[in-house]
This record gives sequence, C-alpha cells and structure tokens, in this order.
Amino acid sequence: MLLSGFGLWYFTKPKMAYANIEQFAQCLRDKGAVMYGAYWCPHCQREKAAFGEAFKFVSYVECTQDTQKCTDAGIKGYPTWIFPDGRRFEGELGLEGLSKESGCVLEAVK
Repeated sequence: MLLSGFGLWYFTKPKMAYANIEQFAQCLRDKGAVMYGAYWCPHCQREKAAFGEAFKFVSYVECTQDTQKCTDAGIKGYPTWIFPDGRRFEGELGLEGLSKESGCVLEAVK
C-alpha cells in the first residue's frame, strides 16, 4: 500500500514551472546539445513534455526516422543527450539536470 501511495504521489505531484523555458531550450540548441530519441520511448516522451511547446527549439533526432544518424552517433538507449564536447548522457536528465550539465539557466516561476 505504501508503494502504491508513493506511485500516486509521484505521478500526480505538481511539476515545476519555469519563466524562461523557451530561452532555456534555445540555449541548449545554441550550445549544440542534441537529444536522440524514439517516439515510442516513455522516457523520451517525459523529457519532451517537460519542455512543453518550447521543445520545438531543442535539437532533436528521431531515431526511428533517421537511423543512420543515430547509428553514427553510437546511440544505444533513449533518450541520449550528446554535447559538442563529447559528453553524453543516456536516460532522462530532466530540465534541472540539463541546466547543470549545459550551463543554461532555468528561472523558476515564483
């Protein structure tokens, strides 16, 4: 029962809102960060949803459509974020993790 209560809290807890989400997404793009994913991947869906409409500014490669690009990049899991300096992160980073790794600033709504 405790575990199911935790699951309900986890999936219904309020999400953090950010005042500069579009600028944040543009900053990631400008710094050369690329997200590789697949439409059927639930982790990718959550990562995209965290950006909301601002995801349109993120450099994204859909590996089910651009398989060669993903093969060339050595993608083994989804999502994978690759930065121009060679750093790569497999799995969900979340906006805060992306901010920490990229140096792009997130401003929480107060």
